Amino acid sequence: MTMDAVGHGKIETRALTPAQLKDLSVRANLPGLIRSISHYALITLVGTLIWQVATRYGVVWTTPLVIIQGYLIAFLFMAVHEAAHKTVFTSRRLNEILGHVSSLMIVLPYEHYALFHWDHHRFTQDPDRDPELVTATIPSSDTRLAIAYTGIVQLTNRIRLLVRRALTGQAVAPWIPESRQGMVVREARIYALVYLALLIASIAFSSTMLLWCWLIPLYVGQLFLRPYLYAEHTGCERTRSAYENTRTTYTDRLTKWFTWNMPFHVEHHAYPSVPFHALPKLNTIIDERIAHRGQGYRAVTRETWRWFRRARQDGI
Repeated sequence: MTMDAVGHGKIETRALTPAQLKDLSVRANLPGLIRSISHYALITLVGTLIWQVATRYGVVWTTPLVIIQGYLIAFLFMAVHEAAHKTVFTSRRLNEILGHVSSLMIVLPYEHYALFHWDHHRFTQDPDRDPELVTATIPSSDTRLAIAYTGIVQLTNRIRLLVRRALTGQAVAPWIPESRQGMVVREARIYALVYLALLIASIAFSSTMLLWCWLIPLYVGQLFLRPYLYAEHTGCERTRSAYENTRTTYTDRLTKWFTWNMPFHVEHHAYPSVPFHALPKLNTIIDERIAHRGQGYRAVTRETWRWFRRARQDGI
């Protein structure tokens, strides 16, 4: 999510030499394989525990596990994001497989997201062209702001958009070239058919497993994902400089693991060709140039909340 009120047009000079950038941009299969397997293995483990506890003791006792599962599933967004950059694996096909599987899990069609995200990188913090700003509004009250931070509205809108595209055959948006609209519609229809098949199977087997192990956790997980996404750009300058229009948040190792190192977000925007596993090393090189440095997500969430309230009062 990107939002801010300040605007000027300074463009940064390169902090890396071409040799450094080439070295950092080397793609490798092992880091992506380890990250992907560990993320999905935990989802499978926790999902199995949820189902066992639910069938033996009742769904109420699954609450802590559902919260954990929600966190894990929601942050598959990071796998989709990295796969959209084609930097998880050396193979384009493997990136696309990971991207589509993860996109199905979070109801965010992969090819559509890649187009959306491409324009976000091209026009970061441009209120007229950055898709994250074009599709966003400043919540008009503290109640609406609190609801926005749950992420429930955003996820529900994603589902509605997918269904609408599948039914109408239309996919029109500034970031979708006319030549790709058919592809986006086909993707939405394929995803919708997969979800329909899962629904039919659940009804046929009289099973609520997907509800408790996947769908409810997906919604719960937005409580973690949305504040994280707001931290990326909210309150940063509207400038072309990635060192000023983006925030890096310094956080614990566990968070960095399941967010695929994307708290190093200035680093990612400044050099999007650098794979997730090389971002910590990149941070050691450009750290001093970063204008917005968050010290943990609790502090940054308080900061972004205050920014939204000021923006509402100032009529931004």
